[in-house]
Amino acid sequence: MPTPTILVDADACPVKDEIYRVAWRHEVAVKVVSNSRLRVPDHPLIERIVVSDGFDAADDWIAEAADAASVVITADILLADRALKAGAIVLGPNGKPFTMASIGPAIATRAIMADLRAGGDQIGGPPPFTKADRSQFLQALDSALVRLERG
Repeated sequence: MPTPTILVDADACPVKDEIYRVAWRHEVAVKVVSNSRLRVPDHPLIERIVVSDGFDAADDWIAEAADAASVVITADILLADRALKAGAIVLGPNGKPFTMASIGPAIATRAIMADLRAGGDQIGGPPPFTKADRSQFLQALDSALVRLERG
């Protein structure tokens, strides 16, 4: 059975510290992928991956690395879709899982919002990140790793 790995779309990820704590508890490797050098703990389970600043370079690296033994952490809907198709478990930073059933409507909503913004409509961004989101994320990541460890 392949070893579980957490792949983090790190440039705007608000839960990196939580990811490290859960990974250490489960003894699972974490690959922190970004376009710029981010500070990561000096720990054998944590690997910093710095990709080029090319458009979607971090997403492309994560999508290539994702497989059925991966948990991908991202807020990027298109990356979530690619990771799901590779067999990965995908979680948003708020702990909400992306699934094959939910990704289609999420992509459609993303396209509608992009059209509204392109048309000049003033629409709000995502809601503020809360302590409840952080707590939900911790539970979701822990559950995902338990599922992977059990096979």
